[in-house]
Amino acid sequence: MLIDSHCHLDRLDLKNYEGGLSDAIQAAFDEGVTHMLCVSIDLETFPEVLKIAENYPQIFASVGVHPLSENQQAPTVDSLIQLADHKKIIAIGETGLDYHYGKEDQGWQRDFFRTHLQASRKTGKPVIVHSRSAKEDTLKILREEKAEESSGVLHCFTEDLDMAEQAVEMGFYVSFSGIITFKNAQDLRDVVEALPLERILIETDSPYLAPVPYRGKSNEPKYVSHVASCVAEIKEIPIEQVMEETSKNFFDLFTSASPDIS
Repeated sequence: MLIDSHCHLDRLDLKNYEGGLSDAIQAAFDEGVTHMLCVSIDLETFPEVLKIAENYPQIFASVGVHPLSENQQAPTVDSLIQLADHKKIIAIGETGLDYHYGKEDQGWQRDFFRTHLQASRKTGKPVIVHSRSAKEDTLKILREEKAEESSGVLHCFTEDLDMAEQAVEMGFYVSFSGIITFKNAQDLRDVVEALPLERILIETDSPYLAPVPYRGKSNEPKYVSHVASCVAEIKEIPIEQVMEETSKNFFDLFTSASPDIS
């Protein structure tokens, strides 16, 4: 069993699939990917994300507004709670802080982040956190908003071991993408090596960040096996162990998700 814990199925490049999204999902199935979490980045396209999850029993969804989506409909705690009241919505987000691309937008990013964290606490659904070049503020706000009460995941992690360990202390998981396969990502591979496997998730973040040997091409869920393989190589353990443990971690975190896809 493999789980792509973070992908954007509504944004996949489907030009190579005559049958569209259904064929892309089947291609992932054929590679052993049994479940996927389709992540929302704004409220305007959320209905499409939810429809995908409703149409495929093996796919779950989230609701949230990405920290670089300032000009989109603003989330409120009440609106997120209302939209999350659906059996296929298993998480709040993605949300967080991006000071790499959003240097001039830090105020509203922090406000949106707090809004999502409050909705997460009230719904009991974990939060999906995007953090780039914003380590101190991300950790500070997580603590101030008592994020440990509903837990969550630092997705597509690219920060340092100290941040990862502080998040784990708060009950969070850390998710790694195809970036760990990149030649220049040794520091990140060191983080993978240091973290306990029971706190690690794997993802594609597709259609972005395709792993080696597909780097530079459009990513898709079937490539999550390359992330699992890299984790196994780093930790010098069988890939089957990575597959089993990261899948267990997914369902331990997202408790409203059911592994039964029948």
